[in-house]
Formats: sequence, structure tokens, C-alpha cells
Amino acid sequence: MSLGARLKKERERRNWSQIYVAEKIGITNAVLSNYERDYRDPDTETLKKLALLYEVKTDYLLGITDNPIAYEKDGTFPTIIKDPELERWHKELPKSDEEDLRKLRQMWEIIKSKGNNE
Repeated sequence: MSLGARLKKERERRNWSQIYVAEKIGITNAVLSNYERDYRDPDTETLKKLALLYEVKTDYLLGITDNPIAYEKDGTFPTIIKDPELERWHKELPKSDEEDLRKLRQMWEIIKSKGNNE
């Protein structure tokens, strides 16, 4: 499978639009479209951003491996979160106990439902 096909597959697997992905990594959707159609290849920095966003290995995107899973040494996925406090919280989240995760899920559902009602 080509780089473009893998990029498209990962984006569609998440039900994300090209516009959404392009905005997240700081390119235009036309450029992303060219990547997905194998008309152009992303530069190294853009490839890293795509791998982080999709939480996969760059080796997977490049077709070197068919194993997409990319973990940090501490067992968490790397992120492209720019806010250091939010990134710290994101990395600590998997260490939470089950009861705390249930409470967080309830709060998240409340937040999402309020967003859908606006």
C-alpha cells in the first residue's frame, strides 16, 4: 500500500475530513489531497505531524512495516498537543483508576451533549 493510500486510510478510519487534518497539522487540504493521491510526498516534519496525529509509526506510513501502533516509552501515544499542561494531563490519564475514568467519561458526555444542543 502506498504512502498516500495509508494516509487516506488512517484519516477515513477516524471519520476526519481533509480540511480537519490539514488544519491540525498546518497545511492546506489541497496539499493533503496531493499526498493522499500520491502526487506529492510530505516533507519530514509534515510526515512526523501526520504520524503523531494518527498515532501511528512513520515506518507504517512509509510502508516499511504493516504494524501501525506507535507508543512512547511510558506506554502512551505521543501527541501534538501544544499546551504543556494539557499534554501532561493527557499523558497521566491512562494511569487513572477505573472509578476516576468513569467520572471523567460522565463529565465528557455532559460537555459533548451541551455542545450538541447549542
